[in-house]
Amino acid sequence: MPNDPGPSRRQVLGGVGVAALTTALAPVAQAAEALSRPGLTLTGRATDLGTGWRFVLVNADDVTGPEDHFADPAFDDSAWQAVDVPHDWSIELPPVDHGGTSSASGFFRGGLGWYRKTFTLPPALAGRRVSVEFDGVYSDAHVRLNGELLGRHPYAYTGWSFDLTGRLHTDGRTPNVLAVRATNRLPSSRWYSGSGIYRNVRLVVTDPVHVARHGTFVTTPDVSTVQVTTDVANDSAGAVAAEVRTTVTDPAGHVVARGSATIPLPAGQTHRAVTELPVRDPQLWSTERPSLYHLRTDVVVAGRVLDTTTTDFGIRSFAFHPDHGFSLNGVPTKLRGVNLHASQGALGAVIDPAALERQMRLMRAMGVNALRTAHNPPAPGLVTVCERLGILLMVEAFDCWRTGKVAYDYHLDFDEWSARDIAEMVHAAKNSPAVVLWSIGNEVPDASMAGGPEIAAGLIAAVRAIDPTRPVVMGSDRYRSVPAPGSPQDLILRQLDGLGVNYNTAQSIDGLHTTYPDKFFFESESSSETSARGAYQDPDLLNTGENHTPGKRSTSSYDNNLASWTFSGEYSLKKDRDRKFCQGQFLWAGQDYLGEPTPYDVFPVKTSFFGAVDSAGLPKDAFHLFRSQWTTGPMVHLLPMDWTNHRPGEPVTVWVYSTVDTVELVLNGKSLGVKKFDHKATVDGRPYLETSEPSGDDKHDPSGSYTSPNGSTGKLHLTWTVPFAPGTLTAIATAGGQEVARDQLVTAGPPHALTLTAEPRGEGAMSFVTASVVDARGTVVPGAEPVLRFAVRGPGRVAGVDNGRQELAQSYQRPSIPAFHGQAVAVIAATGRGTVTVTASAPGLKTAKIALPGTSSGQRNGPGARARESADGLAAGPSADASYAGAPDTLPTAMLDGDPATGWSNHYLKQATATLNAVSRSRAGDWVSLTWPAPRRIGTVTARFVVSDVLARPATIEVACRTSRGLEPVRDPRLTWAGDQATVTFAAVVTGEVRLTMTSHTPGTAQGFLRISALEAS
Repeated sequence: MPNDPGPSRRQVLGGVGVAALTTALAPVAQAAEALSRPGLTLTGRATDLGTGWRFVLVNADDVTGPEDHFADPAFDDSAWQAVDVPHDWSIELPPVDHGGTSSASGFFRGGLGWYRKTFTLPPALAGRRVSVEFDGVYSDAHVRLNGELLGRHPYAYTGWSFDLTGRLHTDGRTPNVLAVRATNRLPSSRWYSGSGIYRNVRLVVTDPVHVARHGTFVTTPDVSTVQVTTDVANDSAGAVAAEVRTTVTDPAGHVVARGSATIPLPAGQTHRAVTELPVRDPQLWSTERPSLYHLRTDVVVAGRVLDTTTTDFGIRSFAFHPDHGFSLNGVPTKLRGVNLHASQGALGAVIDPAALERQMRLMRAMGVNALRTAHNPPAPGLVTVCERLGILLMVEAFDCWRTGKVAYDYHLDFDEWSARDIAEMVHAAKNSPAVVLWSIGNEVPDASMAGGPEIAAGLIAAVRAIDPTRPVVMGSDRYRSVPAPGSPQDLILRQLDGLGVNYNTAQSIDGLHTTYPDKFFFESESSSETSARGAYQDPDLLNTGENHTPGKRSTSSYDNNLASWTFSGEYSLKKDRDRKFCQGQFLWAGQDYLGEPTPYDVFPVKTSFFGAVDSAGLPKDAFHLFRSQWTTGPMVHLLPMDWTNHRPGEPVTVWVYSTVDTVELVLNGKSLGVKKFDHKATVDGRPYLETSEPSGDDKHDPSGSYTSPNGSTGKLHLTWTVPFAPGTLTAIATAGGQEVARDQLVTAGPPHALTLTAEPRGEGAMSFVTASVVDARGTVVPGAEPVLRFAVRGPGRVAGVDNGRQELAQSYQRPSIPAFHGQAVAVIAATGRGTVTVTASAPGLKTAKIALPGTSSGQRNGPGARARESADGLAAGPSADASYAGAPDTLPTAMLDGDPATGWSNHYLKQATATLNAVSRSRAGDWVSLTWPAPRRIGTVTARFVVSDVLARPATIEVACRTSRGLEPVRDPRLTWAGDQATVTFAAVVTGEVRLTMTSHTPGTAQGFLRISALEAS
């Protein structure tokens, strides 16, 4: 990748230098788009300030730079980029392995940026109250109006307001300049955070007598009563009497209740009005029927309505019982939850309503009914989506308290700001029926320190002072054993209503329940198994190693790649299922996210592997595992999802997930047999499906398998071993002898064409279009990875592209990307009315087109507007390659460095987990290869092997060379050994690649791994 040091100090000193910077980063949005009409059109009480901003990235690698004059109203910002907010400058930069980046940030840079918005206001605003509200800026926002500092707000995940009254020009001619300075000093987070004004901004205009910010709180003491408390502010110079009128309408728009209360309002004070409204036959909000009511609040003084606000809310009851679990409206309900970070794949941290809805609809399709906002307060738009789709929320405050986890995280501001920030978190979401839990933190180190209980007490009190109707909890990894009496963990837990545990064994959560019978428990993080879409390895192992070969860094989708602290998805599902007292679980994670690419910590792996769906939103096999346990409709899923890339006769382990007890497997019309799940029940009588066989997944149980309290063991999938034959593999699920669901895999032919499919677009301007590489019959070709190029005609643009591949260091905001396992996703932003035509093309393949609707609400300068086509991240292939490298220090290139002490090896040692022993088992075979930029004539290949107690010479060696027809075996091969050096001579051939395929003498044992210290061809 070319070195990209970012802008110099000289480049940001003035207009000319800034023009050079913005031209380099974004040639699309330039000074030609200068704001010629800065007049702001007010749209009622709140006016969106999303458009018409200017932005400059002062420094991508530090938070310093010459910038004092940037807030001056007279400063000429016409050379800055034109942007719309929400905006994330980090996602617009190419990922790099310098400048302070790391795998935690996804190798994206942060730095220092400035925003400016220039606008005029009409004389009609004289005498009105005006404020500006931000939902979130990453981070440490300093806000100035017309050069005057209004204040700062360090925390990126909470909103705030600044009063602008008396500071604004309201003559309709004199421009106002709102300037925002934002910084992201790395490392500031353990995962990708984004940078900039990444959430919404609005201007709020009210009468001096008005409903205070966050002044409405709707509760339902019982399902037939709605209680409304309203804080009304009087910012005028005189006392008034205000009538607060409340009107409730049902989901169909019919008025069902009215009330009023009159309160005295002395000048400069805020008082509270309380009304109780009976509602007959309420439509209860639930996860299946998320019925929303609507509250209108009018503040009336002397017969005049001075302010009106609206609030959506739901009527519902819920309970967390220490023994009987969670119930919603009296119905026992497990929390089937996921954790999600605040990012949207190719859009970065930009909050977009269509992207949020798409993400949450994906989760709902998996059976999800709950979301933990890991590990920070959510954007208001996400809360709205969840309450509309019926997704319960555990809203979380902080990832750390006073003790930090990285150098520049929130611990630097915790003492000064945490009380205000946690109050803001509660106020912002307190009216949502989706919110059922407030969390004061995640895995905070202070939980096991002497000062932790006092910190927790303050946070808990701050939450309960605002909302006493919901439990206060935290998520923690510090309760994997029962705390000692009087320890910080013990003292904190006794203050909480309940506790979310992260990665506890079945035995440890049972111990907590017994010791703290008045507390409720749930899994705030469960499983954390890792997988890459379309990657499969060692299905008979419960925990397998990783491939460290560059370009092949992936993890197995057989639910069998685990880190030391994690569990398989099946273990986590069974553990939660069997315990009525366990309120449920939150899977880590619902979707892959930028950063934390466990088990790899190397450029260019920039995305996590934890998700049930990948970063592009394409489901992995884990999605279907959880779907089979969290949904009730008939479904069946086959894995591996690839019935193409196998050798004839190769035994393929086929798993089936299903909600139905009976499944038949059919290959090319021939039945491979019928298999069934057994019908079982938990000790409290809840039915479930499971096989009855040893699972081998719990070394602490005397049987070696996780054993349910009812005494049974088993697996959540059915298994066949199938000799591969090209054709069609079908799983048919039957109930009562009738087919109710099927899944089918078809062997793909050569790539022939591209297809495009668009998901239904929710609220907003973003559409998600999946491009697939298909053969002549329309079957997706799982091994096809051509570079796909997207083009848009009409009122739209490519806002971002993603293929779900974790190991790919290219910019997301560009119009091209290689397919991954035959697919990629383009995010298309509509920018105006009319038809948007999207075209996808790739060399040698038939192009595809699709038409999308435009919109009147699209942003001209939103994500993707500054994208540029380049070769960022598309590095040339290595000169040495291998099918598998077992460790980071045994990569294929080590065969070519001339050092006999280094070399390639397929040896791996997988560390133990809480329930599984360590494993190191030799592989059946692997290949290594050499490639050249131009074909050359060769007739000999020499490989120097290393032999030890775990390394051996291969049993066989086959040599193949690349021709116009693909890899073909060499003619007349002859293998000779001289000690541990193998030489293969063959009929000379002109080729650009030679490959050695080797088998092990003792596969599946602790011996028999391979290592080559040198590889040569002549």
